[in-house]
Amino acid sequence: MIVVNLDVMMAKRKMSLSQLSEKVDVTLANLSILKNNKAKAVRFSTLEAICAALDCQPGDLLEFVPEERGGR
Repeated sequence: MIVVNLDVMMAKRKMSLSQLSEKVDVTLANLSILKNNKAKAVRFSTLEAICAALDCQPGDLLEFVPEERGGR
């Protein structure tokens, strides 16, 4: 599964969700969905805007975590 580490990058940059929302022109609700790993998809334009605002790379925000096998 893909884990979104938006909260980690925001903390490193000392930026609030509302500040990021203003910079990337994405609603608080949509950023919150992304931050809480509830998003099913993200547009490249949104990812690009977030990376620009947080001065980071997509790999800083997105992490692949293999799901455990056997129990699921």
